[in-house]
Amino acid sequence: MHTKVPCKGPLAVLVRENLRLARRSSSGQLGRALLDCLREITVKYGLSMALGDCIFLDGSWYVTHAGLLRLALRRRCVGIDVQQVLESCDQSIGRWVFRATVYKSRDSRGFVGYGDADPSNVSIVVNGAEMRVAETRAVNRALRKAYGIGLCSVEELGCSSRPSQPSPAPATRNERYNGNGATNSQPRLRDQLCLLIREHNLDATLVKAYAADFCGTQALSGASRDLVESFISNLSASAKQNRDALICKLNSYSQPSQARS
Repeated sequence: MHTKVPCKGPLAVLVRENLRLARRSSSGQLGRALLDCLREITVKYGLSMALGDCIFLDGSWYVTHAGLLRLALRRRCVGIDVQQVLESCDQSIGRWVFRATVYKSRDSRGFVGYGDADPSNVSIVVNGAEMRVAETRAVNRALRKAYGIGLCSVEELGCSSRPSQPSPAPATRNERYNGNGATNSQPRLRDQLCLLIREHNLDATLVKAYAADFCGTQALSGASRDLVESFISNLSASAKQNRDALICKLNSYSQPSQARS
C-alpha cells in the first residue's frame, strides 16, 4: 500500500495533472493502487506524463529515456560516460553492448549500468538500430541506479511501446509471400530470413535469387508459405553445416541462369 506524501505548490499541480491525464487516457479504468503509484513517483521524481517522462504499459508504469535525462538535469548530474564493451560486441549479427557511468557530482565514483541489444531482443520497429538501443539501455540503467529509480525504463523492454493489436488470423497454407519479404498476415518469416542473412553475413540479393529458384517461382513473392518456411530451414542448416559451400551456391546466382546446372 502506498503512503501519500504531502505536496504543495508546482509539485501539487504536477500531481493533479498526471492523475488527470492517467484517468483520461485509461477512460477511468486505472485502479486506486496504480494511481497511488503514479502519485508517489510524481512526488519523488517529478516525472511528467504530459512531457512523456513516464507511461503506462501492459499494467505497469515505466520511466522513459527522456524522463531520466530531464531528472538528471534537475538533479544537476555532472556527466555521463558511455563506452562500447568491445569484447561482447559482434557487428556481423547486430549485437552491441555498452557500459554507461553516471556521475552525480564532481567527486562521485560513478554509477555503472550495462545495456545490450541484438535483433532478438528489440522491436521490429527499431531493427537495424541495435547499437543506439544498446547505448540508450546502458544510460537508462546507470541513471536508474544513480537516482534510485525502481521503475524499469520502456527502452529496456524487448517490444515496442505501441498499443497491442489484435492477433492476426491464422495463415492459410497457400498464403503468398509479399514483395516486402513477409506473408500478408505474418511478418515473422521476413524477420527469420533477415536474421539468418545478418548472422551468417550473406548477400541478401543472392539469397532472394536462390530462394526463388528453390521455391520454383519467378520471384519470392510468388512462393507459398510452406515453400518459404522450407527454404529458411534449408538455408539455416546449410549455413551451419558448411557455410563455404553455401557461399559457392549463392555466388552461382550472380551468373546468368545458363551457367547454373
